[in-house]
Amino acid sequence: MEFFSFDKAYVDRLRDGDPLTEQHFVAYFEQLLRIKLRYRRLTSDIVEDLRQETFIRVIANLRKDRGVRQPERFGAFVNSICNNALQEHYRSLAKNSKNQTLEEVHMEIPDKVLDLEGMLVSKQSAEQVRRILAGMPKRDRDLLRAIFLQEKDKDAVCKEMGVDREYLRVLIHRAKDKFKSLYEKGQMGIARRATGMASQ
Repeated sequence: MEFFSFDKAYVDRLRDGDPLTEQHFVAYFEQLLRIKLRYRRLTSDIVEDLRQETFIRVIANLRKDRGVRQPERFGAFVNSICNNALQEHYRSLAKNSKNQTLEEVHMEIPDKVLDLEGMLVSKQSAEQVRRILAGMPKRDRDLLRAIFLQEKDKDAVCKEMGVDREYLRVLIHRAKDKFKSLYEKGQMGIARRATGMASQ
């Protein structure tokens, strides 16, 4: 998909209820949010409810006095709103379900340190994701691409890899850990270069 560069004019139009901007907003984010939410193995009606809740909260936040402080980071803002709605959903499950332990709920809460879907909302981060994937072992790279970028059905991925759903979850966890390690090394390298430039 084409990545969009947000600016103050776009956010202002959305806040003011411009119909074309609202249509673009929903069309642009609905696929990204669907990928993010379906990965959590939520039912389709819950996915739809959380997407709608995210859209409602985003518009409500825009119409508050302070709105969005950094319009160029609007994609990350939408992603954080979705994360909040998702975590509230899990807290509700923890309170209402006697059969689901807190540990099981916690395992499904999005990783605050590394959120691949969230990173894809920003064009700059999307390029970084692709660079990191290119440097990973083929199996891990293909797995993360299949799940996060191509939105393949997990049963189909299991069949391709010759594993069951439980082991697929382990493989995804390991691949994300490798991605996280490469991502953090890249961030440290950027910080070192910035420090070096500042000292010159």
